[in-house]
Amino acid sequence: MSALAGPSEARLVCHPDTSIAAVRGIDASVTRGAHGHIALAYRLSGEIDRLLIPAQQPQGPVDNLWEHTCFEVFIAVGGAAAYHEFNFSPAGQWAAYAFAGYRQRDAAGSRQLASISSPRIVTRRFADRLELDAIVSADALPSGAATATLELGVSAVAEADDGRRSYWALRHAAARPDFHQRDTFILELAAPPAFA
Repeated sequence: MSALAGPSEARLVCHPDTSIAAVRGIDASVTRGAHGHIALAYRLSGEIDRLLIPAQQPQGPVDNLWEHTCFEVFIAVGGAAAYHEFNFSPAGQWAAYAFAGYRQRDAAGSRQLASISSPRIVTRRFADRLELDAIVSADALPSGAATATLELGVSAVAEADDGRRSYWALRHAAARPDFHQRDTFILELAAPPAFA
């Protein structure tokens, strides 16, 4: 059985300019496995029938998931400017992007992400909550992640039935919602324990 670092629990905060009545709150739990994978569990509480939840689709990479209800994580090695972004749709689709710095695409990182193991995504829908669990494999993490403390930005987008979007994150550091702001990556995960 693998030892785990965590879990780290977090309550996301709604950007004050994007509140929608259908969402009461979003919580997340993040765990790092001894062999490097990251397990995420998101819990959106509210009136789920008043949200636009994408219907189940074949799993695979798809761009622009953030335009609808989805859950996200931004992962960086502690202190590094480079980071990876992952989007998880309740439909089962996902996206992965590599950045060398703030919104600067990284060609080498993008090649790495083109061959990663697909994240495992499980979604459960209830009248009063939407749950999504995702596992990101170690091969999808930024270079150097295996032995480093990671800094994460955990976030979500909720789309109301009238098309308005609500943006949630650990913190908001700009006047407009911007999950790429490096100083919002405030959840730390320790390096997995070394085994002899």
